[in-house]
Amino acid sequence: MIEFAPDRPRWRQVADVIRQRIADGTYPPGTRVPSVIQLQEEFGIAVATSQKVNSGLRAEGLIYTEPGMGSFVAKNAAEILKDIGQAPDAS
Repeated sequence: MIEFAPDRPRWRQVADVIRQRIADGTYPPGTRVPSVIQLQEEFGIAVATSQKVNSGLRAEGLIYTEPGMGSFVAKNAAEILKDIGQAPDAS
């Protein structure tokens, strides 16, 4: 678990961790990202908070969800991260 900053919503902090994992290749394009339940277990957050994490990443275009299968890293996630200045090679 991470130590949460008290002045930022937890879902944003967890989304930052997942975003960084996408950026560093821990979750390459096309691979599954942790489920709502897995996020809940790993970070000690509520289900609703986990759902906000996925909703936020989906809204950014970093992940997409296939009903009944899970959520996956978008093929163009590296480009999106570069555009927002979070890709490792964005210098």
